[in-house]
Amino acid sequence: MSHIAVLGAGVVGVTTAWYLQKAGYKVTVIERESAAGMQTSFANGGQISVSHATPWANPKAPLKALKWLFREDAPLLYRLRADKAQLKWAMQFLAECRADRADANLVQMVNLGLYSRAALQQLRRNIDIEYEQQTRGIMHFYTSQSEFDDAVAPTERMQELGCERYFIDINTAASLEPALYPIAHKLIGATYTSRDESGNAHLFTQRLATKCEQAGVNFLYDTEILALNADAHSNHPHVHSITVRPAGENAQTFSADSFVIALGSYSVPLLKPLDIHLPIFPAKGYSATYRVNPRAPHLAPFISLIDDEYKLVMSRLGDKLRVAGTAEFNGYNMDLNMTRCKAITERVQQIFPKGIIANSAEYWTGLRPMTPSNVPLIGRAHLGQVRHGSQNSEATFDNLWLNTGHGTLGWTHACGSAKAISLLMQNEKPKVKFDFVGINRR
Repeated sequence: MSHIAVLGAGVVGVTTAWYLQKAGYKVTVIERESAAGMQTSFANGGQISVSHATPWANPKAPLKALKWLFREDAPLLYRLRADKAQLKWAMQFLAECRADRADANLVQMVNLGLYSRAALQQLRRNIDIEYEQQTRGIMHFYTSQSEFDDAVAPTERMQELGCERYFIDINTAASLEPALYPIAHKLIGATYTSRDESGNAHLFTQRLATKCEQAGVNFLYDTEILALNADAHSNHPHVHSITVRPAGENAQTFSADSFVIALGSYSVPLLKPLDIHLPIFPAKGYSATYRVNPRAPHLAPFISLIDDEYKLVMSRLGDKLRVAGTAEFNGYNMDLNMTRCKAITERVQQIFPKGIIANSAEYWTGLRPMTPSNVPLIGRAHLGQVRHGSQNSEATFDNLWLNTGHGTLGWTHACGSAKAISLLMQNEKPKVKFDFVGINRR
């Protein structure tokens, strides 16, 4: 039985472990935290949102970024830093803002999103797992005419690709989600995707990790991954082991037949010494979790929402409301910026003034692993700059795999990415039109 080590126990790593053990592999998951789902998967927006596929890199993005450049509370905050990696990423991002590139990336995101949502729904049918899920759909609402106008073409394009995202009038929006009635007079329009979902990604990750353990997957928590040990520049690049350091112990060597990198933003520094350069930069995202007002729970939304003007997503998780969004490009800095936190609360109070207990806010931040295109890196690792559709087999590792770079949609794409990487490792072709890295097109 082939032994596979999955590096990282976020939602992407744990789902990867699940699909690999179902395929018959012996699986070990290695994680520096004390439990699964404790980093970027901990308090994200909670959405399974195929309909949220418009890439950040699009023709409108550069002007918006300039407008927001010096606003501390802006939806996107780019800190100017003496960082070559950040500058290189920014230049690649600008290249992806061309209309043709933005459309190609949207196609990739929708295809993977549909595939992944179906995989999650099948997984839920197959196993008994509860994670505060809601299957009421996702609604984008607009209080800005320009944001609504910008949404028309991408929405129509998503419809062409099979995503059931449709325009609805204001009365229909308020009927579907009565919590919007108090601000109905401010709404310009809305779209609705009935098959999209929401749920607690942290709870899902931990409960699926438990089911993985029950199925025989071994988890090594509190274990720092120090290095990949490889014959990187031979004719057939190969990782023969990794160096790890369990808490309170000396560094030691861990061996497996194959390795899957699912470390999000931290995939970059681990792979760089092997001359594998991932086009990933961390975007610090924020969230606030509020207690729903027990005296008026109907005034907080049940349908998961996206506020496109303020770039916020909202999900009802039991008796709490999770609101997440904004992005701060400031390297691996994890400090909470309270100006940005307060901006989230101010917006939520404008929309649902009586639905939440504002002073109950629990603020959190996590590093989203962003590629310039928003498209994740799934497939074989290879030397040099990793790009989609690479077919340089001579420089491709035979036993090192990537499942990383999911940006804001790690929860949305987790099951599909995991299912796909499992099939690729079995030399099978996933039934999704997606440019996997390091894989010859067939």
